Amino acid sequence: MPWVASHSEEKTRDFLAKSDAKSDSGDAFNYAVTRNGALISMCSTYRGTVPQGLYMGYWLHPAATGQGIATRATAAMVAEAFTLPSVAYLEIAHDLANVSSGAIPRRLGFTEVCREQVTPPAATSDSGIDVVWRLNRPTPPMSDIPTR
Repeated sequence: MPWVASHSEEKTRDFLAKSDAKSDSGDAFNYAVTRNGALISMCSTYRGTVPQGLYMGYWLHPAATGQGIATRATAAMVAEAFTLPSVAYLEIAHDLANVSSGAIPRRLGFTEVCREQVTPPAATSDSGIDVVWRLNRPTPPMSDIPTR
């Protein structure tokens, strides 16, 4: 992604500090993932135009790929997001060429709902096609439904 060239741990810490107000309002939740004190990943949930849904995003330092870190972090965000009563579904979008990012929603039970043309592509390595995945709020088991 284009922003990676100017990325630094200091900029990420500053971004997270500025995100507190959005967390307090329930509009966005941003998390850093560290290993031995070093930033290796970040993940977010944020409201889009439809209030009952949250969008999710994540990035991972190249040295930390293939270890399940992004999958575990995203799974934790999914569990937390569904504790909010207003959240009916979660969505993840990634470029079609980013196969690794697509593995995460697949592993977590999301369903591919569409592919959208993005102009211009966000990065030079992108295909310009976003794959959109959705996970609906799980239906509680019948034993959890209150009765009169």
